[in-house]
Amino acid sequence: MKNTIRSTAGAAVLAALSLLSVLPQQSHAALFEDEEARKAILEIRGRLANMQNEINAKADKTNSLDLNSQNEQLRQEIARLRGQIEVLTNELANTQRRQKDFYTDLDARMRKLEPQKATVDGKEVLLGPTEQQEYDAALAFFKAGDYRNAGASFFDFTRRYPQSGLAPSAQYWLGNTYYAQRDYKNAITAQQVVVKNYPDSPKAADALLNIASCQMELKDKAAAKRTLETLIAQYPDSQSAQTAKERLAALK
Repeated sequence: MKNTIRSTAGAAVLAALSLLSVLPQQSHAALFEDEEARKAILEIRGRLANMQNEINAKADKTNSLDLNSQNEQLRQEIARLRGQIEVLTNELANTQRRQKDFYTDLDARMRKLEPQKATVDGKEVLLGPTEQQEYDAALAFFKAGDYRNAGASFFDFTRRYPQSGLAPSAQYWLGNTYYAQRDYKNAITAQQVVVKNYPDSPKAADALLNIASCQMELKDKAAAKRTLETLIAQYPDSQSAQTAKERLAALK
């Protein structure tokens, strides 16, 4: 009889212990994210183990009636602990889900801040999250004929992003905003920055052509001729060089 009761109580305890052993691996990983919950479950494991030992120890020292009463109390305690384990497991699962959502959102935000690949004038460059937007906004002003705001926007861009892959183009368009406003001297100065700082950019040849146009507007044909000759010599394969040849022929 005692063996039967002990076996029954032991089975109840082992059932509670087995409940812990089959917790999802995801919840197990989250235990280390929630220290208080982890400690609570470990404490419950210990209490269940102590109950099993208590049942075994008392089985040989008490009569069947006392043992049944004590075992019933232990069964009730085990049931209560099972409920606590279920609550803690649910809390851990919810914590893990919230953490996953948080890191997914954080990862998405971080990706938006990372430089993105783009092709500018036939070259692949990395652009920051706001560079393309600000450049496009400045260019939109220019296309709309708002040269004053376009010039201010391109000027601001070149100061904020001097190392940007779009910097040569921004500087070139800055020169064009001056040209459009008939400010030929500032246009020349702006385009000279392109030639000096970005000689490998396709915009350098275009800048020289624009400089020659400004010099022609200022009635300085000699300077315009020298600029066109420089353009042909330094960028012979560019489309601007072909245009320069045609203009030189017209100046003779």
